[in-house]
Amino acid sequence: MPMPRGARLDAPGTLHHVMVRGIEGKSIVTDDEDRSFFVLRMGEVASATGTSIHAWALMNNHAHILLKSGAVGLSTFMRKLLTGYATWYNRRHKRHGHLFQNRYKSIVCEEEPYFLRLVSYIHLNPLRAGLVDSLEELESYPWSGHAMVMNRIQHEWLDRNYVLGYFGDRELSARQAYLEFVASESGRGRQPELTGGGLIRSIGGWSELKSLRKRQQKQFSDERILGSGEFVKEVLDEAEDTVKDRLPAIAVEEEARERLQRMCEDSGVNLQALQGGSRKRECSELRKRLALEYILELGMTYAGAARLLGISAAAVNQIVKRRGM
Repeated sequence: MPMPRGARLDAPGTLHHVMVRGIEGKSIVTDDEDRSFFVLRMGEVASATGTSIHAWALMNNHAHILLKSGAVGLSTFMRKLLTGYATWYNRRHKRHGHLFQNRYKSIVCEEEPYFLRLVSYIHLNPLRAGLVDSLEELESYPWSGHAMVMNRIQHEWLDRNYVLGYFGDRELSARQAYLEFVASESGRGRQPELTGGGLIRSIGGWSELKSLRKRQQKQFSDERILGSGEFVKEVLDEAEDTVKDRLPAIAVEEEARERLQRMCEDSGVNLQALQGGSRKRECSELRKRLALEYILELGMTYAGAARLLGISAAAVNQIVKRRGM
């Protein structure tokens, strides 16, 4: 199975929000036996590689994991987890070919402002998706780390003490405070800033970015890093020069291509037709949507967006202008 390519910020102890999806949006688990093996495999690989897992949620066609990489790095952990599980799954279900998308997505996260929000966001996935009906039911749901933090299910490889340590030293009171925090976060819904970094998300939105530009202030950003400009600069400065030079362009291009493919699939739009300049209404509408996301969220150039969308840079410029930029 092809594994992630390109440079990654993979220093031991780095906090990552990892997302892995089934190929073409298909399921990665079909029953509880599959789920049990995925969780078993995750725990075994975490223990063997010294990876600290703080939160996780296994859904039908994707999974979220919040972890700190061990000495072997994130890529080794993910290779062992995904390859081992895919081999077992294919053998059990008598199937061949890829189970996961070629690339898992990993976001390097600044811990202080984001850790607890990430834990609650990930653990609340089954509730948002309707796999459980209430927070009470989530407490005993076996396919999310929430039940483990609440001590309803025991797995030593989840670092629940680190999570609870944010809420105090006493087990019972810390657990209750954690539960109250998760309950308070349950009304937030989808939080796209927690599944990707980038300049727009890091500094609080497009209006904030325009304000910075008017004041001629610069802000460091990278689509693979979630945190303040200072944090992003610090992470990039610690990376090797080749990584620092390559990562932003590679990350943005990959994210843009993934969005294009995913949104074409979700909308039933033929990718080749869209990139071939088709004037069908569904192609035009999707181009407009993607052009705005590419420019306003990912910070791509007009030329870069145009190459992916099958239109001219001038056309991209017009789409953005009509948005009122």
